[in-house]
Amino acid sequence: MRDYQAIKPMALDADIGYAQPTQSVLEHVRIDSPALDVMTDLTRVAAVIILPGDPVDEAHRRMIQRGVRLLLVVDQNRLVHGIVTANDVLGEKPVKTAVQRGIPRSEVQVRDIMTPRAALEVLDMAVVSTSTVGHLVATLKAAGRQHTLVVDRDAKGRQRIRGVLSATQIARQLGITISTELVARTFADIEASLGH
Repeated sequence: MRDYQAIKPMALDADIGYAQPTQSVLEHVRIDSPALDVMTDLTRVAAVIILPGDPVDEAHRRMIQRGVRLLLVVDQNRLVHGIVTANDVLGEKPVKTAVQRGIPRSEVQVRDIMTPRAALEVLDMAVVSTSTVGHLVATLKAAGRQHTLVVDRDAKGRQRIRGVLSATQIARQLGITISTELVARTFADIEASLGH
């Protein structure tokens, strides 16, 4: 150890933050820009997560704090159980759940309103990486969704969530408005939506 000298320590400043991963997002993209220009890449940006048993109000607070509209719902082992969006948190789901269970809204948990993993449809990173922003807009519109997840495989060949696509972010980067609400195609679709 005689060849190594100790590094002189220094005092820590007041009001200090900490480094966080950042992904530079292009301010402006075109409809024919690469799809990856609008994807939040979770290898470069930390995913914002929440536990299934956390209160819905905590999910909302976390969304505001981190400036996102989607949280990955994970367990203690960081395995994904689903997603929860701002629409889930701020919509009628929490109130309906509270009324059905006879509990205060403050006791409604994320697991009660999230979209479970089994109900999620995702996009393959290999396809997204060769697509354009226009393909993503068409995909979100066809699905009637504000968000979709992108998956790839880890070193052991297991599927993992690699990225998040947001219609709001894409619209901001394109400088346009994107409506992703499903349009009823037949009278039966209209009837079915009224029945719910």
